[in-house]
Amino acid sequence: MDKPNQLFKAFSDETRLRILNLLAQRDCCVCEFQQLLRVPQPKISRHLAYLRRSGLVEMRKCGKWAMYSLAPARDRVHRTLVHCVKNCFADIEFLQRDRERARKMKPVRCQ
Repeated sequence: MDKPNQLFKAFSDETRLRILNLLAQRDCCVCEFQQLLRVPQPKISRHLAYLRRSGLVEMRKCGKWAMYSLAPARDRVHRTLVHCVKNCFADIEFLQRDRERARKMKPVRCQ
């Protein structure tokens, strides 16, 4: 198992938690995170890099976009934390608002 403290640190930041919450719904690009979270691009990119280093998020190139998705769980701790993002945090108000904005927004499609 990887160091669990790195996974917990990834979940301990509100912006990273919001990103993971959105990725639990669908893949997103940086421009979508900017719109949905109302956070500047450099801050989004910094948090995405942290999540990639933690092994929670994967990136793939899609034309001119970099699309981000949740990484497959590597172990039981990782799987449990992702499960919480998808299920346990459903009643947290600011995460609900982010999901609702995402549902109303047309997603970027890979070409």
